[in-house]
Amino acid sequence: MDKFTTLSGIAAPMPLVNIDTDMIIPKQFLKTIKRSGLGINLFDEMRYDDKGEEVEDFVLNQPAYREAQILVAGDNFGCGSSREHAPWALLDFGIRCVISTSFADIFYNNCFKNGILPIVLPEAERDLCMEDATRGANARIEVDLEAQRITLSDGTTIPFEVDPWRKHCLLNGLDDIGLSLEKAPAIDEFERKASADRPWV
Repeated sequence: MDKFTTLSGIAAPMPLVNIDTDMIIPKQFLKTIKRSGLGINLFDEMRYDDKGEEVEDFVLNQPAYREAQILVAGDNFGCGSSREHAPWALLDFGIRCVISTSFADIFYNNCFKNGILPIVLPEAERDLCMEDATRGANARIEVDLEAQRITLSDGTTIPFEVDPWRKHCLLNGLDDIGLSLEKAPAIDEFERKASADRPWV
């Protein structure tokens, strides 16, 4: 998993509330177990019409937001079913941070496990981020995980809270597998001792 330290990027405004995981990545794209290749289908039913053509007024189809790395969203982002493909699709598109007032629990946890930083802010501060994001590609938002600070394009700073353990994992690029591999020497030693103590096993 890639480390998350400081991110400076374009933020896309998506003020819809209750964006569920089926809206993020529709069910027909859940056949794969690969984490790559899902970005093209992110928000598929909103990004494309019935003929597969791009919907021009959808935010991520607009020239200013095609390279967005931050998403500023409405309340209760990531609700619905617990599909891990949702953060996979966001990450494959290039989204590394989602800012909202609230997230569904499972989606929130899955973000951290896949290198995405979900930030919960009070409504007034989320709205400042949303307003800044509407300025397009000329307005870049900076997210500093170590300092736990968002800096808007006009220099306004907004602090945010994050669980210390989850912060540690993101800063060091540690997913569940990475955490296990950190214990590899201790695991190897345990296996050697177990084999010596119980050679019949």
